[in-house]
Amino acid sequence: MLPQIKDLAKTLAPRLIEIRRHIHSHPELSGQEYQTAAYVAGVLSSCGIHVREAVGKTGVVGELQGEGTDSRLLAIRTDMDALPIIERTGLDYASRQSGIMHACGHDVHTTVGLGTAMVLSQLGIHLPGTVRFLFQPAEEIAQGAEWMVKDGVMENVTSIFSLHVFPSIPAGSVGIRHGALTAAADDIELIIIGESGHGARPHEAVDAIWIASQVITTLQQAISRTQNPLRPLVLTIGQISGGRAPNVIADQVKLLGTVRSLHPETRADLPAWIERIVANVCSAFGARYQLNYRRGVPSVQNDPILTQIVELAALEAWGSTHVQILPEPSLGAEDFSMYLEHAPGTMFRLGVGYPDKHNYPLHHPLFEVDESSIVTGVVTLAYAVYKYWQQH
Repeated sequence: MLPQIKDLAKTLAPRLIEIRRHIHSHPELSGQEYQTAAYVAGVLSSCGIHVREAVGKTGVVGELQGEGTDSRLLAIRTDMDALPIIERTGLDYASRQSGIMHACGHDVHTTVGLGTAMVLSQLGIHLPGTVRFLFQPAEEIAQGAEWMVKDGVMENVTSIFSLHVFPSIPAGSVGIRHGALTAAADDIELIIIGESGHGARPHEAVDAIWIASQVITTLQQAISRTQNPLRPLVLTIGQISGGRAPNVIADQVKLLGTVRSLHPETRADLPAWIERIVANVCSAFGARYQLNYRRGVPSVQNDPILTQIVELAALEAWGSTHVQILPEPSLGAEDFSMYLEHAPGTMFRLGVGYPDKHNYPLHHPLFEVDESSIVTGVVTLAYAVYKYWQQH
């Protein structure tokens, strides 16, 4: 079966590059993927795949019906949205939408999803079970997966696969991670409330800016002395606003931040841990506070059996020199984890780096991908699907 999959993917390569470049040229922001969704639906329909549109607001679901007796339903998730970044690559097919760019590789993800659907629909064999293709909106704002799940895309799903591009891995290779792949990501909104006063008489006021600085410093120091160093935790205050004039002591400061963690036990304790520190600092200096801790997406935990299926598929397809076992997780977040609350799954890293030029990181205005990676992704995913049905 592997030679057939490779031959089909190679034959489809020019069409897949054309698809990717079209999507790259017409990026759309999270929740606004109307043209992309229509384009995806059209490609799926041309393959004879049953299509549902406007799922999860702007998502698309394609279903390739199995004709065997296997009751399992395998889902494949790829995402479609772009970022509010001005592209500076200078490519002939660069973004035509001012200030919007596919800087995270979702154009490649969508193309690999479509390519996998095209290959599986043309294999000429009867699938033992059904494959459901999920083309998700709004991953960049970590809401699209929840929208899709609420619209029922995980009903009857027994397993789910996904992928994400990785510029630090060369094209032609894939990265496999056993266990935790990404971190849980939560948000904090903190308002420090003091008393305004004249800058010349600080003792008559309660300086919210200075107290906010003490809160930030104490939180960062407390991580190293109150949290288990073997369980990573990163807290970032990314936005601070407050104050009215340079000679007026601020009575209020607003802080916005993100908290990243890998272990569920650590994450469960974070709201209370943060509030204890904030409360103690504010109390010491006569301030009040309002804290809003918002749960975001959980950590992506790759299922061991499904991860092994993808790993074996990649090893057979490309050989051990092109399969990297990733020793560490990322503290980035991925709302693919929302699907894993309903079925086991795994996500692999698709290498898109050029071997002979500098590779810019994700979310960079000069981010590019080696398009030969598309065939690598399609073959790996399609063959993993085939091997999935061989498991009993």
